[in-house]
Amino acid sequence: MTLVSLAAVVLLVLPAFFGLRAAGNDPVFGSLNSLDVPAWAAEKVDDQSSGSRWCFIDCTFRERIAQSAKPFKETTQVYTAALSAAGWQPWKVAECPEQPVGPEDGTYSCWKRDEFTLDLWVRLPECQVDQVAAQDTGTEPVDPKNCTGSTVSIKVQNAIADTRGKPEVQESPLVGETPDPVLSNDPLLEPTPSAS
Repeated sequence: MTLVSLAAVVLLVLPAFFGLRAAGNDPVFGSLNSLDVPAWAAEKVDDQSSGSRWCFIDCTFRERIAQSAKPFKETTQVYTAALSAAGWQPWKVAECPEQPVGPEDGTYSCWKRDEFTLDLWVRLPECQVDQVAAQDTGTEPVDPKNCTGSTVSIKVQNAIADTRGKPEVQESPLVGETPDPVLSNDPLLEPTPSAS
């Protein structure tokens, strides 16, 4: 009875425990957590993901937004050094970024590692964006003394789902249409004469 109980624990309970634990932890967020960035560059971290981990219908799209206590230039240097140390390679591709980012507004760069692509956008803090919105709506603006630092946005997706840098597939103009037959004087198109 003891051997049967021990076998049940080893063969059923332990694999179920480790399987559930592995399913609950996203390895991409785990690797972002292990980036060697100081605590001031990764405050108020908010992780969001959507899609399927196994790319059923949609591949998983992961986004992390964090606040940094220092300006975007210094924060960018810290994150680019950490990404390089973790094996990410800078990726120069068209549509990175999709919309131009002014040098006074932040920095935007794209990275690639294994089967993933990563977009790093370090920009002005959200409170400065809120100030512009407050001016437009006539509400009370945020005190500039309390609005420092920067906002970090990291987007990770599977390279197979990232269409940037891939040639566009051109569809044939004849898809779904039956072309008119082309008749010619080719003797091979004439019926074979019957035997006499």
